[in-house]
Amino acid sequence: MKIKDICTLSTKSIMPLSNVAYHLYSLPAFDENQVREEVLGKDILSNKWLVPDKCILFNKLNVRFKRVWRIENADENKLASTEFLPLIIDESKVDFQYCYYLLLSDAITNYLCGQNSNTSGSHKRIDPHDFLNIEISLPTISEQRMIGKILADIDSKISLNKQINQNLEALAKQLYDYWFVQFDFPDENGKPYKSSGGKMVWNEQLKREIPKGWGICKLDEYILSDNTGDWGKDAISDGYFEVGCIRGADILSLIDLPKRYIKNEEKLLSEQDIVIEVSGGSPTQATGRSAYISQGVIERNGGKITCSNFCHAFTLKDHRKSAYFYYTWQLLYNSGNMFNYEGKTSGIKNFMTEMFLKNYWIDIPKNLANKFFEKVSVWYAMKDANTAEISSLIKQRNELLPLLMNGQVTL
Repeated sequence: MKIKDICTLSTKSIMPLSNVAYHLYSLPAFDENQVREEVLGKDILSNKWLVPDKCILFNKLNVRFKRVWRIENADENKLASTEFLPLIIDESKVDFQYCYYLLLSDAITNYLCGQNSNTSGSHKRIDPHDFLNIEISLPTISEQRMIGKILADIDSKISLNKQINQNLEALAKQLYDYWFVQFDFPDENGKPYKSSGGKMVWNEQLKREIPKGWGICKLDEYILSDNTGDWGKDAISDGYFEVGCIRGADILSLIDLPKRYIKNEEKLLSEQDIVIEVSGGSPTQATGRSAYISQGVIERNGGKITCSNFCHAFTLKDHRKSAYFYYTWQLLYNSGNMFNYEGKTSGIKNFMTEMFLKNYWIDIPKNLANKFFEKVSVWYAMKDANTAEISSLIKQRNELLPLLMNGQVTL
């Protein structure tokens, strides 16, 4: 039996209509968080595949990254990048979940990587004909359903934990906005300050109103030290020790950091440090992305971490203001402000860190900074626990997958 006996390639494509909203399955969306994008047709500049219901998208570019996406919903206007192969599954012959894990298995990946071994260039695309003609063997449909369910249940728990973490992050951002943008922090009576008639005064430096009694300061006044990072060596040698190293590519996940070897303990990061990407970005992505270092980030990456030379790490004078500083940085980044502080060297964008840190911002009262820090710390501890469980579940799934697929373990 071959893949083409259980899957049919759907090849209907369209040029999106400008005023229609689409659910777009793209490579960047997959690589970032595996959540489809919501995009207006006018912002989609090329033909895309129409995605049928109950479909599996198999990426044909660099298959070693295992970009396989299962689409089970019945939403309208689903489109996919033409770098994916949209596959309609014949469920009279194969269980949908089992088919997904089959296509995700090392047997398929290794075969396709072998077929591409002589292809020149870094972007290796599989030939759909070769893919569809891969020989496979299937257990009985009842065994397929049991295997598919076991693996899908693990993935469901992983997805649930990720969703909880996203909600916790949204809570922190919402609280920051409520307290420090809308200025409805709790007053001495526990009521929202501005909404309850709290006095606001005009600040000429910021060109905005701020609560009476609050001051302003330069961003660099929060910072005790600036760790410029150390990429280190790729192998151990005398006097060197192993660390996880944060690159720009790791800013969002902070998991499975590349292992490097450094000898300067002053380059190690501490809890409540804030890492800033200072080189990189793209025409549509500014430099200056940031990450908050919690104890869980350090623990899940071997107990010692640093950042690469393309990042900086700030240690604050008052660690209890770290949460406020981090979400202030996020606010400024998301407003597009960082695009105004970029220079170019050899085609690479570099963030003008010192210049940006000379900007003034609101200096909030210490007691309010402490309250915000306490709330955010609880949420980050929950996120860290969920992330540790996600890592454990991924390991279990990855260990089970080949055993179940090649029959070494039977149900």
